[in-house]
Amino acid sequence: MSVWNESEGKRIHDPFYFPFLPKTDNKIFVTEGPLIIGGGPSGLAVSACLKEKGMPSLILERSHCIASLWQLKTYDRLRLHLPKKFCELPLMPYPPGFPTYPTKQQFLAYLESYAKRFDIKPVFNQTVVSAEFERANGMWRVCTQEGSEYLSKWLVVATGENAEAVVPEIEGIKGFKGTVVHTSEYRSGDLYQKKKVLVVGCGNSGMEVCLDLYNYGAMPSIVVKEAVHVLPREMFGSSTFGISMWLLKWFPMQTVDRFLLIMSRIMLGDTAPLGLERPHLGPMELKSVSGKTPVLDVGTLSRIKSGDIKVFPAIRKLTEKGAEFIDGRKEEFDAVVLATGYRSNVPSWLKERVFFSEKDGFPRKPFPNGWKGEDGLYSVGFTKRGLLGASMDATRIAHDIHQSWQDMAKQLIEYPLSWSST
Repeated sequence: MSVWNESEGKRIHDPFYFPFLPKTDNKIFVTEGPLIIGGGPSGLAVSACLKEKGMPSLILERSHCIASLWQLKTYDRLRLHLPKKFCELPLMPYPPGFPTYPTKQQFLAYLESYAKRFDIKPVFNQTVVSAEFERANGMWRVCTQEGSEYLSKWLVVATGENAEAVVPEIEGIKGFKGTVVHTSEYRSGDLYQKKKVLVVGCGNSGMEVCLDLYNYGAMPSIVVKEAVHVLPREMFGSSTFGISMWLLKWFPMQTVDRFLLIMSRIMLGDTAPLGLERPHLGPMELKSVSGKTPVLDVGTLSRIKSGDIKVFPAIRKLTEKGAEFIDGRKEEFDAVVLATGYRSNVPSWLKERVFFSEKDGFPRKPFPNGWKGEDGLYSVGFTKRGLLGASMDATRIAHDIHQSWQDMAKQLIEYPLSWSST
């Protein structure tokens, strides 16, 4: 990795490197390689793939640590929902002794080892407020809240799908006398012993938080607003996800979906009477169309069946002491946990509307074509396919940037006079 300013080097004023740049001061940095926004797994993966090809890069991270979402905004009992072989970053497998589903702490240890192995040292506490391509010099100019500016030929957006917590507007939420937290603030059920807690959201996080609350002696309930697929985490001693990926190599998606639903009915029973209606589209097709991930059951469903976890439909409004639901039921609660997910924050800082959608902050082109834009712009971690999709994109990005790097070097060698006189 190489970052230059006036006090650290003079190569930025050499016309054989960046002939179009104005003079800089100590607050403006020019990166020799790509500029990567985001120090999570996706950003680390791109940096490592570039390093393996002999290219430097610079990561800007808004927090004080790598993988800040995992370190600072996840609950304690979290494990990878998919087997580790589907969650490896490029060029480095998990240690042999890791379980099939690594814990949060094990995954973070893996990321720290990954950064150390590839000597990845992000610039921390740098919150990007704007990034814009300047055609006059062919560079991306990135400005941070802290007052620094960075210039690079390549910009890799690695802030991911989960940059900002989604907090829905619920009628009466300000008047509710209990506590309200998003899952990004929830750590464990230890603080909720003997309390009635309403979990809003029935994705993997919502279901797992409910089970965690129950295990700590709380009395949890869950809001199921939309239809949801609940699948067993494993079938025949293997991961459901792994079996699905293998079957998709040989059979159409709808056939695989029928198999998954039949097996789920045999292993879990009919979930509709429990308040968990299934969507019309099968789990794999729904994931492909909308990005909505099926819930992989880790034990929550049995607690719903036993009545230890209650299921409610959408909330009509919160009251001082509880909630009213659209089916007319009323219940008192001591706390509300919002398992309402996250969203991309790219539209708030990236001054570009061709590659990224202003509506949802995702690349307009779906996977596998959403990794490359124009003018040296790239995205990683927006595939809606987790770490596996991010790793695939990181490999593509590093290869493409390296090819661009080689082309530039070749032009500088072949046409030095035309570059220096520009």
